Amino acid sequence: MMAMLMLRGYVHSEILADYRIRSEAAADTVPQKILDGGPVVDTRGATPTSLDVPDHRIVLTFDDGPDPKWTPEVLDMLKKHRAHAVFFITGTMASRYPDLVRRMVDEGHEIGLHTFNHPDLSLQSKKRIDWELTQNQLALAGAAGIRTSLFRPPYSSSADALDNASWPVTQYVGTRGYLTVFTTADSEDWQRPGAAQIIRNATPEKGKGAIVLMHDSGGDRSQTVEALDTYLPRLQEQGYRFENLTGALKAPSAHTEVTGVELWKGKAWVFLVAASDDITAVLVVGLAVIGFLVFARFGLMLLLSAIHTRRTRKRGFVWGPDAPVTEPVSVLVPAYNEAKCIENTVRSLMSSEHPIEILVIDDGSSDGTARIVEDLALPGVRVVRQLNAGKPAALNRGIANARHDIIVMMDGDTVFEPSTVGELVQPFADPQVGAVAGNAKVGNKNTLIGAWQHIEYVMGFNLDRRMYDVLRCMPTIPGAVGAFRRTALNRVGGMSDDTLAEDTDITMAIHRDGWKVVYAEKARAWTEAPESVQQLWSQRYRWCYGTMQAIWKHRRALVERGPSGRFGRVGLPLVSLFMVVAPLLAPLIDLFLVYGLLFGPTGKTIAAWFGVLAVQAGCAAYAFVLDRERLTPLISLPLQQLLYRQLMYIVLLQSWITALTGGRLRWQKLRRMGQVAAPPGESAPAEPGRATAGADGGAR
Repeated sequence: MMAMLMLRGYVHSEILADYRIRSEAAADTVPQKILDGGPVVDTRGATPTSLDVPDHRIVLTFDDGPDPKWTPEVLDMLKKHRAHAVFFITGTMASRYPDLVRRMVDEGHEIGLHTFNHPDLSLQSKKRIDWELTQNQLALAGAAGIRTSLFRPPYSSSADALDNASWPVTQYVGTRGYLTVFTTADSEDWQRPGAAQIIRNATPEKGKGAIVLMHDSGGDRSQTVEALDTYLPRLQEQGYRFENLTGALKAPSAHTEVTGVELWKGKAWVFLVAASDDITAVLVVGLAVIGFLVFARFGLMLLLSAIHTRRTRKRGFVWGPDAPVTEPVSVLVPAYNEAKCIENTVRSLMSSEHPIEILVIDDGSSDGTARIVEDLALPGVRVVRQLNAGKPAALNRGIANARHDIIVMMDGDTVFEPSTVGELVQPFADPQVGAVAGNAKVGNKNTLIGAWQHIEYVMGFNLDRRMYDVLRCMPTIPGAVGAFRRTALNRVGGMSDDTLAEDTDITMAIHRDGWKVVYAEKARAWTEAPESVQQLWSQRYRWCYGTMQAIWKHRRALVERGPSGRFGRVGLPLVSLFMVVAPLLAPLIDLFLVYGLLFGPTGKTIAAWFGVLAVQAGCAAYAFVLDRERLTPLISLPLQQLLYRQLMYIVLLQSWITALTGGRLRWQKLRRMGQVAAPPGESAPAEPGRATAGADGGAR
């Protein structure tokens, strides 16, 4: 994509363009006979010569085209009055509008080169001059299948204006086989003096021959077109003939047919230029889409999270008629090789202010996880063993063994605050609530990658959950801290292993069954986030691919009626747009950022990027304030946007490839570093050495 952008930038004179113009110089090295001679200068031989156009012959020349607006009108006018002309085309315009070049040739006009990027060649090296001519010829070959021997330097006028700087260029292009064509009458149409003045400027004196300069590109050429409709018939009535240059000079055609490899190189060039324009147009649309999605998401998050916060923090707020919820609940802790984490997790639960029973479901661990819990001999803690069958199976085993109607689920590498369970179950005071999402937070946020994830959790997850709560389409109950009504679980068939994101799968299923799913911001759980790029990659790859699986699994909700249909037509599109489409398109922001920084407009590009960053920083700061978090980690937000987003993009791209190719992703167990032994501000449990590694992939 970057190559296509650069090609487009080159063809649109955004890359390698040189707008310098040399000031006038002395002319003592220019032969006097050239200065006093005609407008056509031939330096192909040992002795420079010049040629004049015969009397009553006018060679109309049009520079800087072809232009999609004005060139067709000029061609129509020439055709109307049966006149011919020479078009000195630039490679940039010919590459973009090859059909117009073909029309010029088909209608009998002559083509000359005007360089590729229109630089002042007197300021360029011979290598750059060769490049300009070669690329110009390549574009002409691709457009019309011909080469030309006619050339006009940019910013040139009449032959008597040659000086010590421009004359060497004229000599050099002669050695490359070109006739240099200057002018005898400048219409000055580029100044837009009015059609009448253009006609006066372009009319030769006393029947003399002339090479007349006009333009079919580079601005508004309506006056040029208007002038032609009067100029052509008027001078034809005076006996003038409008001919091609070689026709007026009675010389062989300037055109040579291109065949073989050179022809196909030209066609390939024109094709690639067209492709770069098309791809760039698509990228611009994609950028507009991602811009809309980003700002729409920010707007929705700010508005709806404010509504959620105002509602839940209002004095006297209760979740439902059965408040407060005081009944005991069952807490399920699925564990697979969690020997270094499990004690911290269980001891944090023992501090719970709400009555609970704790079930640790050992999923065939080989490191003695179950034995560690049993040796603790803590009251209200049971261990259920099973052969290794995966997290969904472990949770279903725990549900079957739980004694209470409200089921809390958490990960084996997570610790709860004493108030977490009590806050998490309060929404069940509303009999329509089937599941509750808690507030998962990063416990190990003292590293750069931890700080980035901390920002993501606070802003991207918890602010999102406030929004989704208000919209009644919460996509995921985080595995680290979530609660379910047993009735809701039983009605949807319990936890499924159809996807790698069982937490997203079960949440969507509960929505479709007609239950409310809400967010309890005070139910905080502290989880250990991945501390290496490889571990983060593995976790997010599983999340992303699992989310895509869940969206596909529940796709029928789009056409169903009732609660399922409402979730399908509100929740699924929002999840798809904000969690799949938007992250896939997000790198376009950085792609255009790099392009703008390198090739301009640099100032506007930097301003636009910092504008988007400011909006993101504002949303992040708002989220941190809502969560009562310190704002210090936001210092790393700019770096997160530059680096972290690219990683998430590659993860998403890999997930798309896996999904489209029908690949199967295995469960990937993450290694932990044991950084979260207790909630912030609380003492770690005894034997803190038992605290790393293992788990089920982390929280969302």
